[in-house]
Amino acid sequence: MGGLRELAAPFVVLHPSGVAIRTRLKHLTCGDEEVLRLVGDHLGTLAGRDLRARCAAGLDHDSDAWAERKRALTEESSSRWAGSITKATHDQWALARRAQSAHIQGLEAGVRTIAHRLSLPMGEPGTKRAPGGYRTRQEWFAKSRRLHALTDRLECERADREAGRVRVVRGGTRLLNTRHHPEEAELSEDAWRRRWRAERCFLQADGESGKRFGNETIRVTPDGEVSIKLPAPLAHLANTSYGRYVLACRVAFHHRGDQWADRITTNRAVAYRIHEDTERGRWYLTASWQIPPVKTLAQARAGGLVGVDTNADHLAVWRLDVHGNPVGKPHRFDYDLSGTAQHRDAQLRHALIRLLHFAQRHGLALAVEDLDFAAEKTREKHGRRKRFRKVISGMPVARLRARLVSMAAELGITVVAVDPAYTSKWGAQHWQKPLTSKNRKITRHDAAAVAIGRRALGHPIRRRTAPPRTHRSDGCGHRTVQARPGAPGREETRPCIPGPRTRSVRAGYGEKTGDQCAQHRPGHAAEHEPWQQDSLPLSL
Repeated sequence: MGGLRELAAPFVVLHPSGVAIRTRLKHLTCGDEEVLRLVGDHLGTLAGRDLRARCAAGLDHDSDAWAERKRALTEESSSRWAGSITKATHDQWALARRAQSAHIQGLEAGVRTIAHRLSLPMGEPGTKRAPGGYRTRQEWFAKSRRLHALTDRLECERADREAGRVRVVRGGTRLLNTRHHPEEAELSEDAWRRRWRAERCFLQADGESGKRFGNETIRVTPDGEVSIKLPAPLAHLANTSYGRYVLACRVAFHHRGDQWADRITTNRAVAYRIHEDTERGRWYLTASWQIPPVKTLAQARAGGLVGVDTNADHLAVWRLDVHGNPVGKPHRFDYDLSGTAQHRDAQLRHALIRLLHFAQRHGLALAVEDLDFAAEKTREKHGRRKRFRKVISGMPVARLRARLVSMAAELGITVVAVDPAYTSKWGAQHWQKPLTSKNRKITRHDAAAVAIGRRALGHPIRRRTAPPRTHRSDGCGHRTVQARPGAPGREETRPCIPGPRTRSVRAGYGEKTGDQCAQHRPGHAAEHEPWQQDSLPLSL
């Protein structure tokens, strides 16, 4: 196995940690909209101030600084609003750190690839494991300049990460840059300012278990009444007791409405967010809550798996039992990724729902490859292989994975991810020919699905060759080799025990076949004494 990289262990893909549903706030009065904008602007100002303080603290932030920030926000809002703001700030800062780490990894991959190709002689062909040298001196010179630019950019990003410095724009960098060319985005200055103001508003509250209807800040009753706890500076706008403002509209959740009603009637935590769509002139309310964790790997493996091989135009699927044996026939779920984005998205959803219904019908989990083409589809690695880069870029790996995980969570199906290394190659080598018959042609993708499923089950991909018919321990009834070492029926070197499969010894067989009476009457010949059988044979 020299030259092969170490394989990662299979793992259960985490389902979405929460559920979010949305409904429209219809029939709001002008006073309701004005109150929502005032509260959102006030809390948005506090959120921007808190984010600036968190970014300035960097890596020196601790729990004491968090408590101090929360106390400062509580004076101008409330303790619950302050908790929601600080939590949102921490989530945004952590997301920026993860994006910064991913950017550094991409820069490092580009620098390594360019440096390797520049070190090779010009025109040297590449191999399966690494690209070759550049073809012309002009390309070599251009890539050398790009190497210096990427190196400088990498050093700056590393320095920022070591210092704990991140760059975050409340409202989004894309919308901020649109301000410089609004004519391209078909936005007027007033429309841009309304959209910018709406994006920077803060109207979200975390849920609390045990509190009335699961949330004290933004409360929604079972009959659809929405009320908001106003911040301290805006308490004079309240239209009911305890500093609350009740909206004139009533809401109803049509999607997952039963689950939402079950949670609020039992006072379980539900988080809410109110936001404005300036293009349509509408207000929306989003409710969200956490969902229980997924199954363990041992639970997912019980009963077998469904191996799935992802390709550019279809999903190759094959069902496997708990021992890794292919069951039934292979299945293929096609999709067409040409056309508009809506068409591609619909094709993916249609193929995935067919796959999930197949797995749900058999009550099995799914085994997929942990694909990541983020570094594979760059021009730095594949150079002029535009067709191959187009094939890789055309595979919606990230979108397909996100869709699959979220849709599987809806149906309660577990997804197991495996290392994609050598699955297509070893699957075709060990499984394509044995599974092919006169009436069934097996493709490399079908064999790869078997390899993926076996790796998810913890079995090796290699298929052991069956022994000759006369050398099988059970005569013509050959036992399969795909069982685990402790399972009965596995093909292996077995001790030579006389008798049939029941391990009993028939008359005329055994160690003392020639003298059946010798074990009962020592010293007497068998032809002079009648034969008799003990209750327990002693010839084992």
